[in-house]
Amino acid sequence: MTMGRRKAMAIIGGGVIFGATATFLGTRKPAKALAPWQQAGDYAEPRRRALSYAILAPNPHNRQPWQVDLAQQDKVILYVDTDRMLHHTDPFNRQITIGLGCFLELLRMAAAQDGYLARITPFPQGFDNRQLDKRPVAEIAFTHDHSVKKDPLFPHILNRRSLKVAFDPDRQIPDELLRNLQQIVQHGVQAGTTNRPERVRQLRHLTHEAMAIEMETPRTYRESVDLYRIGKTEINDNPDGISLGGPVLDSLAAVGLFTRAQALDTGSSAYQQGMNRVMENMDSAMGYIWLTTETNSRLDQLNAGRDWVRVNLAATAGGIGLHPISQALQEFPEMTAKFNQLHEILDAKGTRVQMLGRLGYAPPTAPTPRWPLAAKIIKA
Repeated sequence: MTMGRRKAMAIIGGGVIFGATATFLGTRKPAKALAPWQQAGDYAEPRRRALSYAILAPNPHNRQPWQVDLAQQDKVILYVDTDRMLHHTDPFNRQITIGLGCFLELLRMAAAQDGYLARITPFPQGFDNRQLDKRPVAEIAFTHDHSVKKDPLFPHILNRRSLKVAFDPDRQIPDELLRNLQQIVQHGVQAGTTNRPERVRQLRHLTHEAMAIEMETPRTYRESVDLYRIGKTEINDNPDGISLGGPVLDSLAAVGLFTRAQALDTGSSAYQQGMNRVMENMDSAMGYIWLTTETNSRLDQLNAGRDWVRVNLAATAGGIGLHPISQALQEFPEMTAKFNQLHEILDAKGTRVQMLGRLGYAPPTAPTPRWPLAAKIIKA
């Protein structure tokens, strides 16, 4: 049996969760899961200091798939945690690789901020284009270098968000801001943008349909629901995946009125309300940005990630929200038609669109939970 939100809230208001408990549940935050955002930079050793910023990188489904080996002096060896793949929505690990590229770019920026050149050698032992494996993703050598230039985007790392909220429909995106975002890439990736009403309308429609496909395909939707972290306790205990907290959800979860089973029930009010909220966000886009590469090699994917986080930081600097919405770029069979349609709309035939994001204005949001740096060091 499922229970609608209205009935659930009536029960909460009527006393199942009595006043003091409701206040406690509604105001607490998962402080442990958010601590890495406060701890960034609080390390004396240069590699750890840089890594404390790198672990804040955006990544698909917040899987945080990075592992680092610090056993060699002045070196970081980056590996992917192969237990954190998204087998259904990202069958060839392309999106995971992009997230690792975001990690590397933040690492480079943070090292430069302290006067260190972080020389990145990607895939030193080779790679498989179909699946990531246990071989290193990158070797990073740290060298103290007074001539290294600080990146002007670095100060925005702690304020960067992937803004998963509805955007203000009354605020247009200035052309100049879009031009600035297009020019911020520097790793051989091409950026395109639009705020043209007709193109925005087309992309709203396509991304809405692509999201519906992901949510209505049982195995891809289940992949997301299995990664739900519902309420403060779950988020603190497992600060990756899709965190669902806040006053209402914390309170509902505490008395069993919001569960994964209810979310999976496509006939439930929990599912429908979740779908409605997601679609409201998707349909509020006021502009878009996308990144393309000439081919689709692992190196292209890493570089797309490096430039994606640069775009995200530049958007933050410009006071605008960016939300990655790359469902139409996923490689599972049910998405093929939308994949082709997106490349056609963006005039990107002959290249590979690696990332697509919606742009708009919205109030600041809280950061996404993170595992602490110590949890990601496999050798020291």
